[in-house]
Amino acid sequence: MSGKEDPAIPHRRRVRYGGKNPRRFEDKYKELDPQKYPETVAKVLASGKTPAGTHVPILVAEVLEVLRPQLGNTAVDCTVGYGGHAREILRRILPGGRMVALDADPIELGRTSSRFLEEGFGDKEIAFCRSNFAGIAKVLAERGIEAADFIFADLGVSSMQIDTPSRGFSVKHEGPLDMRMNPGKGASASEFLTRIKPDKLAELLMENADEPNAARLGSALAGRKIETTLGLSRAVGAALPDLDVVEGEKAVRRVFQALRIAVNDEFSALDMFLRQLPGVLKPGGRVAVLTFHSGEDRRVKKAFQTGLRNGSYADVARDVLRASADECRANPRASSAKLRWAVRAGAP
Repeated sequence: MSGKEDPAIPHRRRVRYGGKNPRRFEDKYKELDPQKYPETVAKVLASGKTPAGTHVPILVAEVLEVLRPQLGNTAVDCTVGYGGHAREILRRILPGGRMVALDADPIELGRTSSRFLEEGFGDKEIAFCRSNFAGIAKVLAERGIEAADFIFADLGVSSMQIDTPSRGFSVKHEGPLDMRMNPGKGASASEFLTRIKPDKLAELLMENADEPNAARLGSALAGRKIETTLGLSRAVGAALPDLDVVEGEKAVRRVFQALRIAVNDEFSALDMFLRQLPGVLKPGGRVAVLTFHSGEDRRVKKAFQTGLRNGSYADVARDVLRASADECRANPRASSAKLRWAVRAGAP
């Protein structure tokens, strides 16, 4: 080819903006397609931040040490997200191994599966399935897999979801108060607030986020029509005028966390997943779960200890594994992570 443009295809210049960068997230080409801008991503990582549109996997070395992946293993990543942990696991089980990758978010699952396909991973190496991890037994049965050698779950919300305003997971940008992992299913956080009673909301704030001002916030927020993320932030601030800036921001984060858990019924899904785990692990199989707040960690700890007592597990973590100070400095989102593991009873 001569290198000249085809005259039949009109040239389209990238939109220009007033100032150095576009202000609207929807116009930010780097955030929406970060893999095409490795130098920018490297600069953001070097500054100790997570590049928008990406996700930095947490406790990777510790997860690999706990799971002990081997060539030919059958693995399950229950929350594949951006695929950081999955990529490292695949490098250790291929050739001969295979992974089933689950995610309830159809938006991020489609993007991740496309990236892996571009990197040369086909269906024989990794099968992407749109499913909540509560459906793990059904997903494996549909693929003729009786049990896995190891299973991994990274709970909570991903950086991509947090950083995308239209998903409504944070107050980083103005956006609709949505918070659904699957935007096509169930009621949004805005709709949830309009329907809930004050006492029930207060109960959820305590259970899902250990919120000390749960009663005051329940009375102030329940039954209200709040349509945006910043609108909810302002409503929390108005309900707690006596808090300083730092404590007020913490209260906002806890309210967002509690609502997200309730909107997506996360605890019920986690409980179902934990009940199914022994039945989908091979004898001697291993499981690792990353949690990010006390409500999740309590459930995982209790399920593993119960399994140890009843003989389902041969060994479980006595203490949680935490990210190092260096990792937390490089990736502040790692600071709240807790890793627990268990080993299925029976000879491997």
